Amino acid sequence: MNSFQSNQPEFAWWVEINTAVPRCTYYFGPFDSEKEAQLSRTGYVEDLYQEEARDIVALVKQCRPDVLTIVQDEVQVEIFSF
Repeated sequence: MNSFQSNQPEFAWWVEINTAVPRCTYYFGPFDSEKEAQLSRTGYVEDLYQEEARDIVALVKQCRPDVLTIVQDEVQVEIFSF
């Protein structure tokens, strides 16, 4: 499952990727399991690297992001606790 659905669990598995260039945070998911998210993580990192993103850190976590892409250079970032 890789599309946002209203019947998802409150805290599904997501891939959170932070990049230094550009300064962004991306969320990909939701996934049904940690394993599914881990298996998908590499593809997202490779895609961002091909798009010239650098200093990429990817985490798999249970959360419920309100925003899927946060561009830190362009907007004031709100910090959400999960």
